[in-house]
Amino acid sequence: MNTTTDIEVKTVLEKAEHFCEAEGLEIQLVYKLSNKSLEIISERSQALPTLYFVGVEMLKKRAENGCFILKKEGQIYGHIFVHEHQVKGHYVYERTSLWIDDTYRNHNLGLLLMAKITEFYSDTFLISVAQTPKVHRYNEMLGMTHVTLAKMSAVLVEELEKLGKLRDEFSFRYYVNACFEAEIGDLK
Repeated sequence: MNTTTDIEVKTVLEKAEHFCEAEGLEIQLVYKLSNKSLEIISERSQALPTLYFVGVEMLKKRAENGCFILKKEGQIYGHIFVHEHQVKGHYVYERTSLWIDDTYRNHNLGLLLMAKITEFYSDTFLISVAQTPKVHRYNEMLGMTHVTLAKMSAVLVEELEKLGKLRDEFSFRYYVNACFEAEIGDLK
C-alpha cells in the first residue's frame, strides 16, 4: 500500500503554490462574490456531472462561510466552498463545490484548495462526502479520517438523513477532520 508522508504532501503543496506564482494565479479567501461570478458557478454546477447543482442564493450563503478561489486577471479558475449544517447545536461544515478549470488541471491545484479550506476549518467540525478515489486519496493526504456510518453517533446519522446527506457507503465515503473525529461517536 502506498502511503504519503507529511513531507511528501508538503512538497506537493509547495510545488502547486510555486506553479500558481509562475502562472500569475492568486488564491484568495473571500466571503462575497459578484452575482455574475455566482451565476457562472451555479451554471457550471448544473452542467458538470462531477458537481451537484447549487443555485445562486445557496452559493451566496456558502460564500459567507468563507471560500477559496483561484483567480487570474479577474477571472476565476478554481473554487471550493463549505456548506454549513447544524446538527443538534453543533456547526458542521461540509467541503463542497471543488472545481479547477481544465487550463490548470494536473498541477495539484484542487489538492491545494482542499488543503487551504481544511486548514481554515481545522478547529471546527469539517466533513467531506466524497465519491471519487482521487478525492478519497486527497482527503487522506490532508489527514482527514475515513469514517463509516457505524462509527457515527445515531443522532448524526439521523441528521445526515434529514439533510439528504446519507449516502450509500459503497459509492461514497465520509471523511472528517481531527476535531470532528474526536467527537463523532458522541455527538448528541
